[in-house]
Amino acid sequence: METNNLGTEQVRWDLGVFYSGVDDPQIDKDLTALVALEKKFYENYKGRLAEKLGGAITDLAEINMHAEKIFVYLYLFQSIDVTNGPVKAKMAEAEQISSEASGNYLTFFDIELVALDDATLEKFYASDAVVAKHRPWIEHARVFKPHLLSEPVEGALAKRSPFGPGSWSEFFDEVEADLRLPIRGEEKTLTELLDVLTNSNMPEERAEALKIINAGLGGYFAKYSAQSLYVTAGAMAVERRERGYKNPMDARNKSNRIPDAVVDALHEATITTAGPLARRYYALKAKLLGVEKLPWSDRNAPMPFVDNTTIPFAEGIKTVLAAYQSFSPTLAGFVKDFSATKRIDAPVTKGRRGGAYNYSIVLPGNHPTSFVFLNYLGSNNDVMTLAHELGHGVHGMLAGAAQGPLMAQAPIAYAETASVFGEMTTFKFLKKQLEEKNDVKALLALITGKIEGNINSVVRQIGFSNFERRLHGMDASYKTWAEPKKLSAEELDAVWLQTIKELYGADGEVFTYKDTEHLWTYVSHFHRPFYVYGYAFGELLTQSLYAQQSRFGDRFEPLYLDLLRSGSTKDVVELLAPFELDPTKKDFWENGINVSLAAMIEEAEKLAEKKV
Repeated sequence: METNNLGTEQVRWDLGVFYSGVDDPQIDKDLTALVALEKKFYENYKGRLAEKLGGAITDLAEINMHAEKIFVYLYLFQSIDVTNGPVKAKMAEAEQISSEASGNYLTFFDIELVALDDATLEKFYASDAVVAKHRPWIEHARVFKPHLLSEPVEGALAKRSPFGPGSWSEFFDEVEADLRLPIRGEEKTLTELLDVLTNSNMPEERAEALKIINAGLGGYFAKYSAQSLYVTAGAMAVERRERGYKNPMDARNKSNRIPDAVVDALHEATITTAGPLARRYYALKAKLLGVEKLPWSDRNAPMPFVDNTTIPFAEGIKTVLAAYQSFSPTLAGFVKDFSATKRIDAPVTKGRRGGAYNYSIVLPGNHPTSFVFLNYLGSNNDVMTLAHELGHGVHGMLAGAAQGPLMAQAPIAYAETASVFGEMTTFKFLKKQLEEKNDVKALLALITGKIEGNINSVVRQIGFSNFERRLHGMDASYKTWAEPKKLSAEELDAVWLQTIKELYGADGEVFTYKDTEHLWTYVSHFHRPFYVYGYAFGELLTQSLYAQQSRFGDRFEPLYLDLLRSGSTKDVVELLAPFELDPTKKDFWENGINVSLAAMIEEAEKLAEKKV
């Protein structure tokens, strides 16, 4: 896709709120100051939390804000060019300095915090406003009491962290960004070829792109990816055993404040309910594309009746802003600020990190801020991605202002709430416009696009999660865990294909799977174990939440804004209670699938009959 007329060349971050550049001497000054703060923290509070817990929490928040300023800046800067030598060197230097100081001066805190008796904490809750405010944070930290090691061991682990599995993940991003794949006399990045796969209206071109991607991800890259995943799984297994977690997902589930049974129910509902619905939809898509079976290269293919007009960034942000305004002027105000204060970086450039993300933090002085990173190429999907990442952004701004640096970040599993809600708001806004025009073709195109987005968020991500579970030692029936084994690239290819077919059907049922065996290799989320199920969790949770709007009427927006302001202070049951939803019930996930995916597929089938 051409990028000349997108207007993204001016949509760049202004990172001046952090530093003037990677060579700004203030970075080194701030690193020195950070170490001094941590040393002072140790001297003031080591062995004295029972007397000075409120002051310790206040000072720890200050340390957190100073650290975030340094490391988020370097991460944002590096995203623009992951091969940038000076940035990589500065990041490595900062990580070594910080991990050394953290290992020396901070590891005592969690150990001593969870050791405080209930009576001492109750006195603090009654008499100290800082401690009372941070009660949810303290109580959540105490969940991990059985899993903490001795202070010397925790300190040693902190010091070694820059050289652990995360270093493989960092190098993975760099290697992936350097990939150049040949197509028709040109060399394209993986991001550019994935865009062809999603947006080209020529089936031959899509098939060619998939073949080149799959071939390019094989060979040395597949071997490297297999080794990086082995290091990730192996290191996690050792730590799990040492810390006494009952299975590889236990730590993530506890971090997300979600019982194992609820996570298992989500996976089961996706396999038994969403999987068949996905196959039903893709059978419809095959019919609309005029083919008997879909090659995998057509999974995300644009429909023949879709409008392939390239959407300039200015038009895309205008649409998203109008959609947010239609629901909440408060949220729309935040969206305006993202553009006005240059907190979006959009153009596709050489060496750029792939994908899209939002990073929200609280800077020193308790100033929440947020930045959106895109690879904007002007498709409808890119507009939805913009709406999604801005949802994360408004979430971060509201929670940061309400909760401060220690409690602003919602757990991963429901950090997706605002982003999915932003997408749905934009979708409904556009859908209403097309319904008023009675434009059946455009409406069908919009709905099928949203169905595919839903399938990618739920079915595809649970497929990823099943691959991860197998990688970390779960058996093929998803019932029991064993120790992970070193798997070759070829063995991982086989597991990958098995987990795809479990959800999308046997070869020839709906899809043919030519040129798909190596596609696991570029999924960087596998380096953050069990992160991916959060997408499905957030999608279905939010669809259930979104369906309550009409029932709650004017009461919905303030309740929703309060949910976003909660940050990490509530678990998922507490978050949904005001909306009379209970995610612990067995049918919650099936209902989330039915009010979203099933309903949209039924509507698409009816529209397809009209169009045909």
